[in-house]
Amino acid sequence: MEHHLSVTQRLAHWALGLTAAQVPELIRQRAQTCFLDTVGVAIAGSGTRVGVLAKRIGLQGDPSGHSTIFCGATRSTATAAAFINGTCAHALDFDDNCYAGVVHGSAVIAPAALAIAQMVDATGQEMLTAFIAGSECEYAVGAASQNVLYAQGWWTTGVLGPIGAAVAASCLLKLNIEQMSSALGLAIAGAGGSKACFGTDGKPLLAGRASEAGVVCALLALHGATGPIEPIESENGFINLLNQGTFDTTSIDRLGKLWFAQSPGVDIKRIPVCLSSHAAIDAVFELVIANGVRLDDIECINCDVPPMVRRNLVYDRPKTVQQSQFSMPFAMAASLTHGTLTMAHLNETLLQDRALASLMLRVHMTTSSLWDDKRLLIEAPEGAAVEVLLTNGQTLKSFRAIPRGSVESPLTSDEIKGKFLGCVEPVLGCEQAQALLSTLGILDGQESVRTLFDSDGAP
Repeated sequence: MEHHLSVTQRLAHWALGLTAAQVPELIRQRAQTCFLDTVGVAIAGSGTRVGVLAKRIGLQGDPSGHSTIFCGATRSTATAAAFINGTCAHALDFDDNCYAGVVHGSAVIAPAALAIAQMVDATGQEMLTAFIAGSECEYAVGAASQNVLYAQGWWTTGVLGPIGAAVAASCLLKLNIEQMSSALGLAIAGAGGSKACFGTDGKPLLAGRASEAGVVCALLALHGATGPIEPIESENGFINLLNQGTFDTTSIDRLGKLWFAQSPGVDIKRIPVCLSSHAAIDAVFELVIANGVRLDDIECINCDVPPMVRRNLVYDRPKTVQQSQFSMPFAMAASLTHGTLTMAHLNETLLQDRALASLMLRVHMTTSSLWDDKRLLIEAPEGAAVEVLLTNGQTLKSFRAIPRGSVESPLTSDEIKGKFLGCVEPVLGCEQAQALLSTLGILDGQESVRTLFDSDGAP
């Protein structure tokens, strides 16, 4: 690929040239897992207050269209579907995560890909290939940012999400390189989002808006709208304005050679709270189980975590369910009290539980000089060194670099299926949930995604 092209032109050139045959089987399988997982958490999220609110606003316009809405058996326009389903996919903070940019990729890209694929009546293979193209392009830009963007307080899912959504939509609309470059220019120039949204409706709503933005920009480009050709490298572009002049172009060079879905890979969440708490919870459970510790035996729990974790888990004493998803004390106390942490535990009643509140007061989080080691920050970006002090004076210690569900410690196939059914069965019932699981399991072989949900009872 010629390097005199702008970054967006290079992304468009690679994405539009990508065929299903060029994608390694491992990458296609991982993409299918991510898509399945995203549909599951989106259907579960469709029943949340913010999911219902997104539907109410998103469907105020023309309710007709081919694109499925995960809030009742409804179809609408591609833009409305992307917004609503993107919001639902992130409503429970149960969707996947990639450290190439520290983004929630699939929650934004999958709704955009599904919405446009149903609009144009694409095949499952075409949709999955577009989803992969969008994911890899978004992760490439994310990796090129070297996490400067995230460290400054930008919410990278809001900033980078429109890139992945625009690429996926552009591929399915069969735009040419000039049109896709314009779509990306529009998406990047208008992107934004700050981590001030954590613990509020703003976080899932901004995910929905990022998905919608990618779709809108692709459709605008299809109809002749133009955007900046150098939205990343120009004087007033992404690099200078948002990323302190940093951008590693080797991340763009590796597209199609080293797949971001494989390295750093995509983490599938085991529990529905911010990923920053997962490694610490896993570490504590290892200690509790190995030593037969009871809750009454615990004097206190000290979690030594990287700066990223401290910045993400900002609610030591959460007052709302959404705040509890960004709280180490809540995630730790709820997990230990109930033996796990599920969607059923995300409720106001549990937050008022006195026993839980007492245990939360015994959970502390600090960041020590341990995390001055830059190599450790790369190996364990959301890791934890945990100490459990017991009432008998004994101290138990454990370190966990990565949580269960990460690429290095993946969930089993049965665990992924169990998570999907746990998300979908309360909404669709057992029979329809099982049917949808079977259908999505062979997504690559579907002749048309327009009717993807019809035979299984549209969510």
